[in-house]
Amino acid sequence: MRSPSSIRSTPPAAPRAARPAPDEPGHPPVAGAAGRSPLGIVFVTVFLDLVGFGIVIPLLPLYGARFGAGTVAVTWLLALYSLMQFLFAPWWGRVSDRVGRRPVLLLGLFGSAASYLALGVAGSLPLLFAARAVNGFAGANVGVAQAYVADVTGPHDRARGMGMIGAAFGLGFIFGPALGGLLLRWGPAAPFLGAGALAAANGIFALFRLPESLPPERRSAAVPVGLGLADRFRTLVGGATPARLRVLFAAGFLVTAGIAAMEGTLSLWADRRWALTATSIAFLFAWMGIVGVVAQGFAVGRLVRRMGERRAAVLGLALLAVGLAALALAPTLPLLAAAVALVALGHGIAVPSVSSLVSRQGGAGEQGRILGVSQSLSALGRVIGPVAGGVALAHVGSAAPFLSGAVLAAGALLLLTLGIGGAS
Repeated sequence: MRSPSSIRSTPPAAPRAARPAPDEPGHPPVAGAAGRSPLGIVFVTVFLDLVGFGIVIPLLPLYGARFGAGTVAVTWLLALYSLMQFLFAPWWGRVSDRVGRRPVLLLGLFGSAASYLALGVAGSLPLLFAARAVNGFAGANVGVAQAYVADVTGPHDRARGMGMIGAAFGLGFIFGPALGGLLLRWGPAAPFLGAGALAAANGIFALFRLPESLPPERRSAAVPVGLGLADRFRTLVGGATPARLRVLFAAGFLVTAGIAAMEGTLSLWADRRWALTATSIAFLFAWMGIVGVVAQGFAVGRLVRRMGERRAAVLGLALLAVGLAALALAPTLPLLAAAVALVALGHGIAVPSVSSLVSRQGGAGEQGRILGVSQSLSALGRVIGPVAGGVALAHVGSAAPFLSGAVLAAGALLLLTLGIGGAS
């Protein structure tokens, strides 16, 4: 699809110019409805999707407990979403290469709407798990949104486009928990029903406003049926993978597992340790989202320019380790809020810096494969982290998930210090 400004009357005998490939300079943007920028439309789509996700995350542990789920079962309820993403994200990407981005994004939005509504009306714990599995399956298409951005941007604009996706994530995690806290006044199921309604409205918006970004002539001929697990495993441990890249993979996994252990148990811990209401817990997550957006939007770029990626990553990991330990030991609510801010600041600095270091380890033709493996490991960390945190909370002590997360962050810091010392 061409933008209105690119459609001109030409003499009948004039040959039609071939459409430039999206990686070529001068690639014409795909136009949305009424000439709107497709980047703006996909930003709104991803933002609304993440608002729905942010509504659910702080409240799901407490909601699952209403169905008789114990601490470990609740954290499995959280981890199931990431497990489905780990399994199906590469598959969704391959499907989008075959049929186009728009159908896959629409299917994900309407599938998310159905799963959120099912969470709200679920009458038993097995139905809650089933709805959560569908939620993860439908939501495993974030990579497709990134591919959409790559389709409609040239090489000089791609970083800005990817940054818009990251901003949509951060803003969704601010507004989502806050909106969920407000919806609680209408009952414990209201936030989930609200998330479903928002996802359905988002799907309708995208149905009418989101154009296709991948023309038929650039689509793949077939979709592999496998999930790519063997390929990802070979990339991680194969002899062809440089040792420095393995260190970065391991560091990223440890960070994600540590932060996921904290996020998966924070609601239960705040309820038991501080007797916070569900609304207060939701706003605590929103506060964490605000600090994270500030860190990623303002702090990390300046730090990387001054210090380089490795030193910025080390600083972020140190802040994260200290913040998690302080969270476990905070004696007052103001210090608890300060510790949460320190965790969000450290995480917001460390993760982009580590991702940048990972991207520097491969050539232009290897970026997708390397970053794909890194994202898969992050998803795996979000599976293992909450479950391990739930076991620690149930059987070791209330501070155990946060202290173990601090140890994991310190381990990642040690890996970066010793494993890639001397790198900028």
